[in-house]
Amino acid sequence: MPPRWFVRTAWAVHRAVYRITGGRKGLSAPEPGSYGMLRLRTTGRRSGAERAAILAYYEEGERIVLIAMNGWAEGHPAWWLNLQAEPHAVVDLPGGEERAVVAREALGEERTRLWDGFAAYTRGPGLGEHAARRETPTPVVVLEPAAG
Repeated sequence: MPPRWFVRTAWAVHRAVYRITGGRKGLSAPEPGSYGMLRLRTTGRRSGAERAAILAYYEEGERIVLIAMNGWAEGHPAWWLNLQAEPHAVVDLPGGEERAVVAREALGEERTRLWDGFAAYTRGPGLGEHAARRETPTPVVVLEPAAG
């Protein structure tokens, strides 16, 4: 795994590319062998301010599937902690689509199936190998369309 400073720098560069291009670059749709990239906007659990993260995803019907891995480091990512406090969020998808969503954690058989589904979009070492390096359990997050 790359060192933590490298992962955090890559995240900052990715966000800067998105911001500088007005969202024209930095997001992508999933395709076989390559997960997509979306921008998730949550409400900060302590600040109440909007927070944004660019994350890997794939879609299952109208549902969006994410893995709350925190760049392979220990602990849960802030975006997942924010969603646990306030599950309503907005995603920005490639092509300028914006979608209101409600988040929940997949459990049991659904978690296993969705985790395995991510493998079709991942190149290189399997997700299980990376997850095994962490003591923190890795949630599989489902974003479903918000009603109304």
